[in-house]
Amino acid sequence: MNERYTRTAQALHWLMAALLVGLVSLGLYMHELPLSPRKLQLYSYHKWAGVTAFVLVLARLAWRATHRPPPLPSSTPAAIRVAASAGHVLLYALMVAIPLSGWLMSSAKGFQTVWFGVLPIPDLVGKDAALGETLRAVHEYLNLTLIVVAIGHVAAALKHHFVDRDGLLFRMWPGRNGTSSMEHHS
Repeated sequence: MNERYTRTAQALHWLMAALLVGLVSLGLYMHELPLSPRKLQLYSYHKWAGVTAFVLVLARLAWRATHRPPPLPSSTPAAIRVAASAGHVLLYALMVAIPLSGWLMSSAKGFQTVWFGVLPIPDLVGKDAALGETLRAVHEYLNLTLIVVAIGHVAAALKHHFVDRDGLLFRMWPGRNGTSSMEHHS
């Protein structure tokens, strides 16, 4: 399989993957901390990274709209094509919905986001404690959904690599030609 994602698509994919792992990990960690200056600082970091993720997903969507991804192998069954497409649509939808829900939640709870402590991000809704609590639950649910979908995405990529051995994983793998020393020894 020769067709690969562009280097820009690869960079955005892996940067976003690392950012999402960090955001989810930080979110799970800070959620359980008692109220303290440290917890408030971690929330600021989380919000800054969330705004950054939102900007990056918009860049990914713009890139994807103007750069067609490589096709799946012609041998891919129709049901798998539909599942792969649905999985990607769901990942993109979650990558947009999660930072929006966090932004809405922060606004409703009365905590304006100031990106990197410099750029104030306007509140999307007025302060409303009940709405803030509802949005907290929505934000958590969306993140749990992202975790499940991302695990499915990684599992599918690993299945293609280790079971199907079809080289699909290397379409998104950074490198000159998408191969690794492991592939040459297999």
